[in-house]
Amino acid sequence: MIYSLIFVAFIVIIIMVSELTRKVRRLERELSDLRKKIDGHPDTETVHDPLIQPNLEDIRKPEAVPGTYPLETPAGKADRNSPVFDFLKQNALTLIGIFTLVLGIGYFVKYAVDRNWIGETYRAGIGFLTGAVLIVTSHFLRKNYRVFAEIITGGGISVLYFTATLAFREYHLFSQNTAFAIMCLVTLICLLLSYYYDSETLMNVSLTGGFAAPLMISTGESNFLFLFTYIMILNAGMLVVSYLKKRKATGWLAFVLTTVYLFFWTMESADLKSIPFFLISYILFYCFALQDYFREGRLSSSSILLMVLVNFTTVTGTVFIFKELQYSPAVIFPAGFALMNAVFVYREFSRKNTGIAFSAFAGIAVSLLTVAFALQFRTHLITSCWAVEATLLLFIWKKTRFPVFRTCFAILCPLVFAAQLVTWSGYDDAAHLAVIFNPVFLTSMVTVATTIVNMLLLKEGKTSRRKQGVYEKAFPVAAYGLIYTALLLEIIYQTSGNPEILVFSFSLLFSLWYLFILLLFRKRTGIGPVAETILLYLFFILTIINTSIAGTGLVSEVLLGKTGAVLYGLYLLYCFPLVYLIMRILPDSGFYRLRSSYWLLSLTAITAASFELYHLYILLNAESAAEAKVVGYHFSLLYLPILWAVLASILIYKGLKSDAPEYGKAGFALVGLTIIKLYLYDVWRMDHVSRIIAFIILGIILLCSSFLFQRLKKMISHMMEKKEESPENTEPEL
Repeated sequence: MIYSLIFVAFIVIIIMVSELTRKVRRLERELSDLRKKIDGHPDTETVHDPLIQPNLEDIRKPEAVPGTYPLETPAGKADRNSPVFDFLKQNALTLIGIFTLVLGIGYFVKYAVDRNWIGETYRAGIGFLTGAVLIVTSHFLRKNYRVFAEIITGGGISVLYFTATLAFREYHLFSQNTAFAIMCLVTLICLLLSYYYDSETLMNVSLTGGFAAPLMISTGESNFLFLFTYIMILNAGMLVVSYLKKRKATGWLAFVLTTVYLFFWTMESADLKSIPFFLISYILFYCFALQDYFREGRLSSSSILLMVLVNFTTVTGTVFIFKELQYSPAVIFPAGFALMNAVFVYREFSRKNTGIAFSAFAGIAVSLLTVAFALQFRTHLITSCWAVEATLLLFIWKKTRFPVFRTCFAILCPLVFAAQLVTWSGYDDAAHLAVIFNPVFLTSMVTVATTIVNMLLLKEGKTSRRKQGVYEKAFPVAAYGLIYTALLLEIIYQTSGNPEILVFSFSLLFSLWYLFILLLFRKRTGIGPVAETILLYLFFILTIINTSIAGTGLVSEVLLGKTGAVLYGLYLLYCFPLVYLIMRILPDSGFYRLRSSYWLLSLTAITAASFELYHLYILLNAESAAEAKVVGYHFSLLYLPILWAVLASILIYKGLKSDAPEYGKAGFALVGLTIIKLYLYDVWRMDHVSRIIAFIILGIILLCSSFLFQRLKKMISHMMEKKEESPENTEPEL
């Protein structure tokens, strides 16, 4: 009964399809006749009236026929996704139909199996027959319905693959070798069909099926030599066909699948036997990438990108195997590949051709030599390769202006930063690393060097910061942060055996000098006004922390004998960038545009002067940590109020003279703080002599400051009056 219903349904479907096809062809003929009439073949005679002048605009711009689309998109901009959407709109029903058909057949077979209608052999036979019927049917439909036929052929090939898999795994109808032979035969049939029909879709289907065949029939037992010999033969055949038919997508698909196989196997078990397959894969895909170069003497963007990926994936795989097995020298692989690319560089140079091809070969060769040099110093493989590869992609983009390389750089660059973070974790695991010449720091230096080159390449050719993209603006921030972190972590690791305050002090000193160098070369590095102000704020905040915490801690270490006075002298090296910034950089910067800048600068000067005199006083008068407390207490009671009074006077004078009232406000605030400290705290802890001396000196300073303030105010008022009475300001008589 069920077979009768299926047969009837099949006949009905054939009749319906035939009827619909006939109607569509009739409509196509009618539409063709209508277009001929519109294009100037009317059946009726036209009346020529010399008094009626034709409208040129009507002739040049015919009315649009409803349901038709313009040949060109507005402004010449075509939607890149439109072919995909058009394909889906036109073939959605076909795709859904073939999927539904295969699903229906599968459910029918399952239904028949559950009721024991057919045995295991017949089940496999039904699957093979269904696949063959779909392939044969598509052959007859190909003439008029090409896309429809390709989809049906792909469905038939898929049915054959899955049937062979089920027949081997579930039904055990034949051995593994027989199943593999059947799948190879299916792959060969699909390959021949794709070549005969000149179909890239079928070619990709056959390639995917060929790579999936070993996985479908795998029993868990590894047969490395057989597997990769099969893959290399499959690649050779596919690449020959793709070369003859100029199908680049097939080559890319083969490269991706082969790389996945090789790296998965290498990560599972590093074996020296894998290296020949890496080298064979390198030769095959490099030849495929250079097909346009040998044919037409040019390189497309996809070819250059494939060249870069082939070189760096092969270097990564081969060097990883050598390092895992502790063979040497691993640099022979990047050096050998660099030499191969150097041959093409020489070829282009001898032809006096320094165009895109020359730049691509030269960039790859130099990058591989850089990787070889880095690996010779035992740097981390992945981080170094990715960093150099990112710079290479950016260099090729600058030379060719192909957007794909900039996109790949934008994708790879965050991966480089992530790999560098993993590399820095090596500081935690390492017990003893040499100064500078250790794998972690040398890897960081490779990343730093490539990052600096990237910044120069991104900066090149930019005329205005407003024209820069988000990536060009954000990348320098990440780059400077990476450089700072790489150097700082090395300093922290190499000084980690010393007291914590010493490590903290050296870290702060490095941070201050790093900010100072950035500010010193701010114009060359392209640092804008906002970033400049932020860096200045950071510098002054770190200076306050350095003088108040690090300096005080170092003085205690000197008195305890844990460190020498030389280290305290190194700590004082922050004074030079501080003075230089205040004297030379601040006047030419936008630092003073904010009112808070005056207060921050005043606070920095007060903190630095107060703590450095405090440190000097303790070092001159104390010989132990116990004496340091007494001496420091005496300084804060007697000399600190006097120092603050002097600094307050200077700030008030600076505010009046420089037309910066914020300085004056900071000075008066410091005077108020000094008075509050003196009357509420210090006066109750001084002896009589110290109290008298402090009050007298402080009173004299305050009186002198007041006198200078009044005198300066009068001088300014007198100068303003003279300026108003000058002849230049008098009005001329009429």
